Amino acid sequence: MQRLPEPELMHDAAQVMAYATADFSDGDRRTVAMIEALLTSTSGGVAPAVILDLGCGPGNITLPLAQRFPGARVIGVDGSPAMLAVARERADQLGLSVDFCCRTLQELALDSVDLIVSNSLLHHLHDPALLWRLTRKLATPGCRVLHRDLRRPTSLAEVHRLQQLHCPDAHPVLIQDFCASLVAAFELQEVQLQLAAAGLDSLTVEAENDRYLVVSGLVD
Repeated sequence: MQRLPEPELMHDAAQVMAYATADFSDGDRRTVAMIEALLTSTSGGVAPAVILDLGCGPGNITLPLAQRFPGARVIGVDGSPAMLAVARERADQLGLSVDFCCRTLQELALDSVDLIVSNSLLHHLHDPALLWRLTRKLATPGCRVLHRDLRRPTSLAEVHRLQQLHCPDAHPVLIQDFCASLVAAFELQEVQLQLAAAGLDSLTVEAENDRYLVVSGLVD
């Protein structure tokens, strides 16, 4: 099935509200657990000093990481002011100090970091190489990286099957976006080629369950 990109940013108020109120806790816990496992396997669980969450949205991953690593500087980046408004409100309610930055990846200028993560960002990018160039640019030697995203099914029939299986009764906005995101996602082999082109051969990409892929490892 051919990839069909979707809009890179979420500005629509109904869309932002649907995501802000949806329960993604299972997937969020899974992503945070993967990050913690990566840190344990590569550094004995030593806390990172600077954490960067790209495409952080309403803070679903950013805030748990800020809670888990209170001594770290945690930076959440998103191009949607509406999404970041939700994230900032949640951080204030939890008493967490997080640097939220409203920038696109093209506009982002930061010092080096030692943990770079994203959750469901890659499929939004019209130019996926941007994520890998930025990863290499911002990574300190030995920087830990984990990007988790959807992967594209082989057919529209499979898209429909996955939607019926995983979110049959979700908000209509979320159902529409889930299907569009699957069609916009990349196949495993496509991401492998992206990493090779970016010189990020130290990172691995693996399939996760029936609809995700995970890029992880250390940047040399």
